[in-house]
Amino acid sequence: MNRFLVSILSAVLLYQLLVTPVFAYTRNYTVPQAGGCPVPNLQNIGSAAPPLPRQWSTSLPTPIQQTILTVAASGTPAQLTEIEAAITQAYGMWTGVSGTLLNAANFPTTLAPLGRTSVQNACTNDALSNADGINTICFNQSSAAFTTGVLSFTRLIIADAPGLFFGSAPASLFAGQIVDADIFIRNDGQATFATPGALATSAGAGAYDLESILGHELGHVFGLDHSGVWRAIMFPVAAPPGTFFGDRPMASAPDAPLADDDRVGLRSLYPDPADALDIGFISGRVLPASPFALAILPATAPHEYVTGMVGAQVVAVDDLSGSVVAATLGGWSCDPANPPARFDGSYTIGPLPIGHSYQVYAEPFVGIVSPNDIAGGLVTLCGSAAAPACTVPAVNTNFNPGPR
Repeated sequence: MNRFLVSILSAVLLYQLLVTPVFAYTRNYTVPQAGGCPVPNLQNIGSAAPPLPRQWSTSLPTPIQQTILTVAASGTPAQLTEIEAAITQAYGMWTGVSGTLLNAANFPTTLAPLGRTSVQNACTNDALSNADGINTICFNQSSAAFTTGVLSFTRLIIADAPGLFFGSAPASLFAGQIVDADIFIRNDGQATFATPGALATSAGAGAYDLESILGHELGHVFGLDHSGVWRAIMFPVAAPPGTFFGDRPMASAPDAPLADDDRVGLRSLYPDPADALDIGFISGRVLPASPFALAILPATAPHEYVTGMVGAQVVAVDDLSGSVVAATLGGWSCDPANPPARFDGSYTIGPLPIGHSYQVYAEPFVGIVSPNDIAGGLVTLCGSAAAPACTVPAVNTNFNPGPR
C-alpha cells in the first residue's frame, strides 16, 4: 500500500497576550485521495473504536528548573506525579465536555490510560517512519519548529485514504483520520512553565501555566485549529506569565477552563448521538453588498467563481446572556454529488443548545488573529491529488462587520 502524507500541522502559542475582536473556532479538512468533498480531520473516536493511545515522556530538560517549575523537588517521583496531574487535568478539560463522544461520564473508555515512556525523542519528528500512532507529550525534544515566540506546537499526521501506513502506526481507517498527534513543549530555557501549584508561588510569576498550554495543544490533538475568541483555550496567544485563562478545573466542572466556543467545536467533531440538547444549527451565506468586494481567483482557474465572502467569521451570541456561544469559519460549501468545494460564502454554526434565541453577525480577520492563523481551515479544501481540483481564494478582509 502506498504511503501518503496529507499534512503535518504546527500550532503555536506566542509569548505575549494581545486582545482581538471575537472570532471563531476553526477545523481543518482533508480532501480524500479518491476525490469528493473535504472531510474534517479527527481522531478515530467512537463507541466501537479502541481506546485512544496516549503517553508522555518522563525525560525532562536539565536543569529542569529552567523549563518546568514544580512544587515537588526536582528529580523525585513526586515531581513526575505533579507534572502528570497537570497533563491529566488538561485532558479532563476536553473529556468533561457534555454532548461529545469524549465525555468521560458517558464514554469512560474512549481514552486509554495515560502511559509513561522514558524515551527522550518519543514524539514523531519530520521523518514519518517515526510515527507510532500514540499521542505523546514531549518536554525534552528539540525541533526546528521552535522559532522565536513559539512556546509549544502539535505535529499531526493525517491520512487522506483508508489503509495507509505511517511508521509503526496502525493502518488508517478513513480519510481525514489523525493517525498520530504529538505535543512538543519548548525546552531550550527561553520559556519557563509551571504546574498549577508552582504557578501560585513567587517563582511562578515569571512562568507560563503548563496546564493551559497543554489544554490548548490537546485541542489540536482532537482536531481543532485556532480560535479568534480571546477567552477560548484555542486562542493562539498564551496568557501572560503567572496567569491563566478561564477557571481551574473542578470535580464538578472539569471543562471549566474552556469557553463555549471550544465546547461547540468539540461537539461538532464528536457529537454524542444521545445528546438531545445541543442539536441546533444556524446556516446561511455571507454575501457582499457589492460584488467588487469578492476575492478574485487567478487566471489559471477560469472555470471557478467566488460568489460569497471567503473566511468570514460568523458568530452566534446568546440573546439572553449576551455571550458568544459559538462561531464558525464561513466561505464555502460542497455538494457530494458535484464536488469540489465552491466558495459561495456558506456557513453553518453548531451544534447549539436548542430553546435559545441567537443574534448572528459576520466580521473579517483584521485583528491580531490574522488569516494566517486560520489558514488550516481553508488551504486543504482543494486536494492536490484528486480530480476535479479547485483553487482556494485568499481570505477576504475587505468588508465591515454586519448582522445576518
